[in-house]
Amino acid sequence: MANLKELRSRITTVSSTMQITSAMKMVSAAKLNKAQMAITAMRPYADKLTELLQNLSASLDGDSASTYAEQREVNKVLVVAIASNRGLAGAFNNNIVKAVRELYQNEYVGKQVDFTTIGKKVHDVVSKTHIVVANKSEVYDDLTFANVADIAEELMQHFTSGSYDKIVVVYNKFRNAASQDVTTEQFLPIVPVAGNDNVNLDYIFEPSKEEIVEQLIPKSLKTQLYKAIRDSFASEHGARMTAMHKATDNATELRDALKLSYNKARQAAITNEILEIVGGAEALNS
Repeated sequence: MANLKELRSRITTVSSTMQITSAMKMVSAAKLNKAQMAITAMRPYADKLTELLQNLSASLDGDSASTYAEQREVNKVLVVAIASNRGLAGAFNNNIVKAVRELYQNEYVGKQVDFTTIGKKVHDVVSKTHIVVANKSEVYDDLTFANVADIAEELMQHFTSGSYDKIVVVYNKFRNAASQDVTTEQFLPIVPVAGNDNVNLDYIFEPSKEEIVEQLIPKSLKTQLYKAIRDSFASEHGARMTAMHKATDNATELRDALKLSYNKARQAAITNEILEIVGGAEALNS
């Protein structure tokens, strides 16, 4: 059993750690509240805009179809991996790394797979074994639609120039504070609408199909990427809050166990001292 000095030192250390994790939990909870409201507010708009985009693309004829919907033989793939700049968020970052590795090893075997990373944690891992054409981790310093739109424009340029035949986005989709779903979405080319129910919708184009395509599709793609990053941002704070909550609970249990051990050791030391005093007194009287 550790001596009293060692136990006191461990109790102090654990108590200090518990204060840190508790503070981090509260900070993450405050940030999560703001991030959750942001993604909850924009998700219906983004989903509806994506649905409209798919229906619009399906309704266009070959002459006016957008280059963003061009289906090619997939030889070159760009994976946009979205994680975070900081750790201490449980398996949040590791789940993204695992997902992109599975894509590379299973779905895109034999193809050229490059990466654009958003988040230092995923960049540090992926850059060791794969080509990273761009690292956009600084977007978290000022997470605005305008900054994300710049990234989306670069991705669209990669596709339209023929640099890549397919672009996919991998991120954590926010469900609640304790749960995030690793999601892989096709960014480009535009995913055709499923089934034929919506393909034959009678759209009235004003002023023209070409202008609608030129303006709506880029805006929808930028919104789609912004939603993915916002989802990941909210998921990060949820994962960190949950991780710090568990860490605080574990530290509390460890501190209580150490205090119990300390009290037992202290009681044993007092008992030994009493026995020594009694033994010495008996020796003097004999």
